[in-house]
Amino acid sequence: MAKIPLELKYELYEGTVQNHDADIDFINKEYKKTYKRLPLTLREDFGGTAAMTCDWVKQSKDHLGWAIDLDPEPITYGKKTHYAKLNTDQQSRMKYIEGNVLAKRDFKAEVVVAFNFSYFIFKNRNTLVEYFKMVREGLDKNGMFFLDIFGGTEARQELVEETEHENHTYFWDCDKYNPLTEEVMYYIHFQTHEDGVKYEKVFKYDWRHWSIGEIRDALYDAGFSDVITYWEGTDEDGEGDGEFYRATVEENCESWVTYIGALP
Repeated sequence: MAKIPLELKYELYEGTVQNHDADIDFINKEYKKTYKRLPLTLREDFGGTAAMTCDWVKQSKDHLGWAIDLDPEPITYGKKTHYAKLNTDQQSRMKYIEGNVLAKRDFKAEVVVAFNFSYFIFKNRNTLVEYFKMVREGLDKNGMFFLDIFGGTEARQELVEETEHENHTYFWDCDKYNPLTEEVMYYIHFQTHEDGVKYEKVFKYDWRHWSIGEIRDALYDAGFSDVITYWEGTDEDGEGDGEFYRATVEENCESWVTYIGALP
């Protein structure tokens, strides 16, 4: 099995599954809809390379950001690739924290995010609720917590989805699913077009696949005062248009990705 170079590993990942501009635009829009102003402080849980937090502090001289992750590998890559490109002032307003998202912090943020479904790592509901309680404690009184989540009729099927990009192919592999526990094993594979090399199991996700309803209930149990669910609009071809709106009733489909918001 070919071993993927570290730089290529995160370059392909960020170029395939992340869209920080869209996430930040969504956060700003929804926060302003709730509090009538834009947020200035962000805590990115499971931040990885913290590309999003680095983008966050570029918005103005008043924006602050913290990114938390247990794994030193993506942090090291992020510091060399994203943090290094910030100017001195921007660097002073952005901080990497190598640590556990379950730990108490000595600062509060107006926005906390848990994106890329990373909180699925908490398979036990008590641990999930405890994490949500820590998030709520770390939010400013005028704060919002945003998560993303995916599902659909194909989400728990043991299959490989293949997506073509300009210089590589992306594979999302649902390798195992246990219907009795909702535990799943996902992998990401990449194949680069230039040399045809396929890199297997570049990322591994040993998760519990939570539903929107379960997450909503856990957020309320953690003390959040309100939970907002969103759905993505569609274009004339019936495909997702990247615009998310507040919703409470929608039809299921083969595959969907959306946001959840929570107020302290």
